[in-house]
Amino acid sequence: MRGGGVDACLRRRPAGVRQDVGAGWHFGVGRYRGDELAWYRLTSLRPGPSLVLDRTVLEIVDRRAPLDGEAYAVPEAASVLHCRIEGQDIELAMAPGVLTGFLSWLESAPPGRTAHYRRAG
Repeated sequence: MRGGGVDACLRRRPAGVRQDVGAGWHFGVGRYRGDELAWYRLTSLRPGPSLVLDRTVLEIVDRRAPLDGEAYAVPEAASVLHCRIEGQDIELAMAPGVLTGFLSWLESAPPGRTAHYRRAG
């Protein structure tokens, strides 16, 4: 990707639906653009982002290490963030350096612009 990007795996978490531990993860690349993180699924033919995360409405619900069944699907030494954005639950898996940049991006929003952000764990 021109202009840089960060590796991040994403999984949507439908409300009330139990998923297999390793199911649903997709590899992708995120690109920061102001208050948004545009996430592009690597195996998609879609010309634009597969999902756009707006940091002004993003909430981190939980942070955890990958479960045994997820090891093949997420970057090595990754952390998994359970996030909620406008009522939709997703999980993001990021390597340590990418996670540091992501959290810095969230925290660097101008005052009053992040109503729901809280750092878990």
